Amino acid sequence: MAGGNSVYGIDLGTTYSCIAYVNESGRAEVVSNSNGELTTPSVVLFESSTSRVVGREAKNSAKLYPNDVVEMVKRHMGDPNWTFNYQGTDYRPEEISSWILRKVVDDAQAQNNTTIKDVVITCPAYFGINEREATARAGQIAGLNVLEIINEPTAAAISFGTQNEQNQVVLVYDLGGGTFDITMIEIKENAITVIATGGDKELGGRDWDAAVVTYLAQEWMRETGSSDDPTSSPDSLQDLWIRAEDAKKALSAKAETRVPVSHAGQAIPVTLTRDKFDELTAGLLEQTILFTKQMLDAARQKGYTSFDKLLLVGGSTYMPQVPERLKREFGKEPQLNEPNLSVAKGAAIYGQKLAIGDKILTKVAELTGQRAENVNLDMVSPSVMQQAEMQVASSEGLKLPDVQRMHRQKITNVVSHSFGVVVVETSTGSERDVISNLIKKQDTLPAAVTKRYGTLRPNQSSVELQVMENELLSDQVDDVQNSKEIGNALIDGLPSGLPAGEPVDVTFELDQQGRLHVTGVVPSTGRRAEATIQTSEGMSEEELEEVTSRQRGLKIG
Repeated sequence: MAGGNSVYGIDLGTTYSCIAYVNESGRAEVVSNSNGELTTPSVVLFESSTSRVVGREAKNSAKLYPNDVVEMVKRHMGDPNWTFNYQGTDYRPEEISSWILRKVVDDAQAQNNTTIKDVVITCPAYFGINEREATARAGQIAGLNVLEIINEPTAAAISFGTQNEQNQVVLVYDLGGGTFDITMIEIKENAITVIATGGDKELGGRDWDAAVVTYLAQEWMRETGSSDDPTSSPDSLQDLWIRAEDAKKALSAKAETRVPVSHAGQAIPVTLTRDKFDELTAGLLEQTILFTKQMLDAARQKGYTSFDKLLLVGGSTYMPQVPERLKREFGKEPQLNEPNLSVAKGAAIYGQKLAIGDKILTKVAELTGQRAENVNLDMVSPSVMQQAEMQVASSEGLKLPDVQRMHRQKITNVVSHSFGVVVVETSTGSERDVISNLIKKQDTLPAAVTKRYGTLRPNQSSVELQVMENELLSDQVDDVQNSKEIGNALIDGLPSGLPAGEPVDVTFELDQQGRLHVTGVVPSTGRRAEATIQTSEGMSEEELEEVTSRQRGLKIG
């Protein structure tokens, strides 16, 4: 499964991205970029109307061209109100992210002398529907065939599980540059099962940098006696961001570092110790501990009261404060699991699993004389299945046990948010809108739930299904305002004469990738409405076509 036949795995990170594939010896391998680095800064420089620079050069240009450089775009994925304006044109997060994808793909193609089309892209476990759909759309804009969007902790667990095959329950603590996930995963020989997940898509190493930026600016003002805040100047602020990240990395290896802070023609050295850094960022670290405890509570409700290993994923876990604090809290020695690379490797392994599965499905269809779309693998006899697996192993140059392990391994995820519909509550004697959750956070994917409701008034001619996303585990959510509307479906054309309380059946089906399909039916009339909720805030087909056409002739370097 190497070269042109490979499905590549891409870790589209907030601060750094990387790409991997499964090589001819069956091992996941990260491909270096054009600078010889295994990770590429997720930074974009708008060099001209027809040219974008992505990566190290763009990151280094941030101080010189602060208004032409975009960083941390992943934090804005799925946000319809965020755009970056350059030369009078607004660019959305999906399009900017597509250039990062193009950069890592172009470099990998040059390095491996191949063409890359099929990919698996990772995202934080805590991404909702809008963010996931935006990630898939970025791949589409980049001209890639996105087979799946897979959760980052799950990808890390897949990578870990291929090297450590004993049955175990692991806690994946994933602190990246811009996001934090905490996930409990059970690893068995033929199954990787996510038990519970939690986190915050706006908590990551960048927030540690921000605490240092504030401190350095305050120290400059104190030392110089000036009231001119360095963070008020775009040039000085960009320099502070670079200095803060460098200082953070230095403090992972030594007890103190000297940081030059320059603003308004005055430069002073600021000594930053590891103790001071830990003090400045203690509150951020404690937030991750709180999320971890909340996730452990959810796991306990499913019968999981302990875990065997604590895996550290994400570049920010190199900070010494992280393993020290986790060991104090949970009494286990945290284990570094290639923090910067394991997610991309896991995505590549998962991509190979998908490719192997497709080939086996095709072989089974040939052996049984069926069309591939009509084959139900659960109904295939063991002898036919083994024959198909043997033929695929032979044609791909792989060992039969490896093919069988990949094909038969079941990967199960959970829902990171709850989903429901807005209904009118009348039990108190007055009418008020509430959310009735059908699928709840931590439910196993795929999930399908049907609930029966009733029309509110007699002679109602239509029923609107207003679909909401929230983070609560309860059946009913009173706070509609602080939940997110992600789509709607309308059942119209109802006949006159229907009484109030006429039954309406609502079905939510959430697939493995977190895409929600909603069906509403009025059984007495047969009237129904269906909607696949990808995102209510995404690009229209016209916008997507315009953005895609803009890519033609655009140079990515």
